[in-house]
Amino acid sequence: MKRLIIALVALSIFACKQEPKVDYAVISGKIENSKVKNAIIKNADFKAEIAINEDGTFADTLRIPENGFYTMSIGREFTPIHLGFEDNLNVMLDASSFDETIKYSGEGAIENNYLATKTLYNGMATANPVKFYSLEEDAFKAKLSEIKTENETLLNGLTNADEAFVSSEKQNLVYDNYAMLNNYVERHGYYTKQEGFEVSEGFIPTELKNMTFDDSKAYKSSSSYKDIAFSKVLTGLFEDLGDDISSVTTDDLKGVSDIKIQALKNDVIDYLSSFLVSPGNENMEAIYNFFVENTTNEDTKKKLTSTFEKNKNLIKGRPSPQFVNYENHKGGELSLTDLKGKYVYVDVWATWCGPCIKEIPSLKEVEKQFHSENIEFVSTSIDQVKDHDKWVSMVKDKDLGGVQLMADKDWSSKFVRDYGIQGIPRFILIDPNGNIVSADAPRPSDPKLVELLEKELKIQP
Repeated sequence: MKRLIIALVALSIFACKQEPKVDYAVISGKIENSKVKNAIIKNADFKAEIAINEDGTFADTLRIPENGFYTMSIGREFTPIHLGFEDNLNVMLDASSFDETIKYSGEGAIENNYLATKTLYNGMATANPVKFYSLEEDAFKAKLSEIKTENETLLNGLTNADEAFVSSEKQNLVYDNYAMLNNYVERHGYYTKQEGFEVSEGFIPTELKNMTFDDSKAYKSSSSYKDIAFSKVLTGLFEDLGDDISSVTTDDLKGVSDIKIQALKNDVIDYLSSFLVSPGNENMEAIYNFFVENTTNEDTKKKLTSTFEKNKNLIKGRPSPQFVNYENHKGGELSLTDLKGKYVYVDVWATWCGPCIKEIPSLKEVEKQFHSENIEFVSTSIDQVKDHDKWVSMVKDKDLGGVQLMADKDWSSKFVRDYGIQGIPRFILIDPNGNIVSADAPRPSDPKLVELLEKELKIQP
């Protein structure tokens, strides 16, 4: 009998061990006045899309990696959300007044209604950023104290809230305070038009000055901690990178390797790669490999690879993509091969592009400076066919110089696609043999353009 009892106990223990771990949360709800088809729930280690039905209802079971803080995005609107294993959370909101209407019910509602109320209150308190960040230092700190006290009172008043949530959120309120202090340093001088403004000694707490960013949990649970960490790391990196990103090497990016929070490292790489994996940088391939090795985000790796594949044939010395038979404002058509034997500085622009038009006076100055040299300045409009007459008139009215062309298929022109152009203005320099000097050359308003042209044309400054 004793053996039988022992066997049954052992069996019960084994059965308990085999009980499946609950690693999911159920979320459902209804969204009024929205045509968005998906809600997105994500944090640094997780992303899920939930289909929204025609009537605005949605429901899904999410296998989340941990109890913790996430973000729920619906179109351009987003809100913090806390999800725990076994939560069964219902969300109701009106997309036309997102923060004002969001309400939760079910398991997990206590924590999330707190977050919704806090988000709404903070948004209202800082709704006028010019007024808020123009406050004098003492008044600003008093306002921050008021915001923090209000949120602490709300948090301390919660009943039956998850203890881990309350503990994390108490620290998050400190980070919220720190983030607004940091913003004040950056914005007060701008909003009050005080050039060179600096906060007084002691304005920034010692704890904030000495913050080290190695808390991966805080990075996921506090958007304020995340913003402070991201800003601090980038500031340090840009000091190492300097002004000329065309010559950045992997040695200049050593600070990336030193980042202790992997999610922060992923975010920094995602940001830097948008302009450093560029054909304008002769070290592009080495930088691409460095970023791929240092990120664990698969979406970032895919984006990096896609960008690299588009740009690898656009580095200095490679044959330039061609444009063929583009309409010439002066009459007839022109191809890039017609300009062989000369340097060609291509300005890709459009009549509707404000930053492009802003460059026109500087472009005229550069054209004037190099008018007797072996170089053609070619402005290629990617206006649509319907705006053809507008292009003709603007070239005439603004007395645009150089060679004025209109691309054959606007954004879909082969030349534009081959150069991977996704935004304008874009400037390209091609040598007399038809090879690329820079697929992302300095713009006319940048003094580096004159330096580049003097170097290539072998002109003594």
